[in-house]
Amino acid sequence: MGERLSSDSTTVLLVDDDPDVATAARVALNREGYRVLSAASPAEAWSVLAAEPVDVILLDLNFTRGETSGEEGFRWLAELRVQDPSAVVVVVTGHSGINIAVAAMKAGASDFVMKPWSNARLVDTVRDAAALARERRGEAGEAPAVDEDTLIVGDSEPIRRARDLIARAGPTAAAVLIRGPAGAGKSLAARALHARSGRTEPLVRLDAAALGPDAEAALRRAAAEAANGTLLIEEPAALPPAGRAALVGLLEGGLPARLVSTTREAAAGADDDLMARLATVEIVLPPLGERGDDVVLLAEHFVRLFSRRYGKAPKPLDASALEALAETPPPGDVRGLRQACERAVVLADGDVLTAADLAPAPAGGAAPAGQPDLNLARSEKAIVEAALKRHAHNVSHAARELGLTRAALYRRMVKHGL
Repeated sequence: MGERLSSDSTTVLLVDDDPDVATAARVALNREGYRVLSAASPAEAWSVLAAEPVDVILLDLNFTRGETSGEEGFRWLAELRVQDPSAVVVVVTGHSGINIAVAAMKAGASDFVMKPWSNARLVDTVRDAAALARERRGEAGEAPAVDEDTLIVGDSEPIRRARDLIARAGPTAAAVLIRGPAGAGKSLAARALHARSGRTEPLVRLDAAALGPDAEAALRRAAAEAANGTLLIEEPAALPPAGRAALVGLLEGGLPARLVSTTREAAAGADDDLMARLATVEIVLPPLGERGDDVVLLAEHFVRLFSRRYGKAPKPLDASALEALAETPPPGDVRGLRQACERAVVLADGDVLTAADLAPAPAGGAAPAGQPDLNLARSEKAIVEAALKRHAHNVSHAARELGLTRAALYRRMVKHGL
């Protein structure tokens, strides 16, 4: 299995909801010089992995009382293998779970230990797993943290489907179109696709809504810069006619890069040839308000992540915070929730995080109650947002009502984060 790692350079993450098991593992492994982190659930494990590098993961397979199928652990193992194919995982299971442990190894785990374990067996297994980790990343390599910029957190059906499509389409050259409101994670999904592609060249971003008269030239420059990498075009429908024709020409003539596009628009009509060409695979990211319990999973994840990042003890969300999140997620969708949680971790004084801690900070000061808001930027944002809502985010119809071109409306949407 290769040269064995020195235990004092190895970090182990135990994912198990039993605090007694966590304590026993920590005592046994600390004695041998290993650094041990713990997470009580797969969701918490993502927060740990996004915050710091881990060499070996010890993974329990059941987290719901009375559950013995291992389904929860298997699902997370599959997601982890997509996120980090080189991750070294040792499954932890009871005496009755030998068949499940073997199945987990077939699914990508490197080894298993049985509960109750002997400390000698646990230490030997972790030592071998750490050697495998070093072998996989190269003798001089360091353990990577899970890339937060490609980590899609959530357990709702639309998010599971999005992760599945990313895993399946990522290694191919198929054009992918990602739809969703501002802040829903479209850019994150695009980066995840690029990470799964195996391409060593960079991801190059082009905001079509911000291009001027030289859109065609800018498009060709970006395509050349992204050669053998990924070209990400944001709001391709905003391209002027010459730019749209140039993009179709690149698609027909052999684009030297993987093409991923993102848009806030609802599904295009059958007559939109360009958008149809861009959507060989289509991924839809719904607004946070339509993702059920994901809003709480994400809030807890962000709180844990920023608490670790800023060296603070994580604080639980109280009943008022949970109720507020369920009723009205913060403005800005997932991006806004992330910012609200980071601000709460930095500024909150209490022992718990409340709805007030997660409330958005006023932008430039709102108008006093009962008085008209004369701030032009806020008024423009409100008008544009209202038009988009009236037309179910159909940009063409909203632009027509506002007396704007599609490109002009896109520029205002970008300006106001809509």
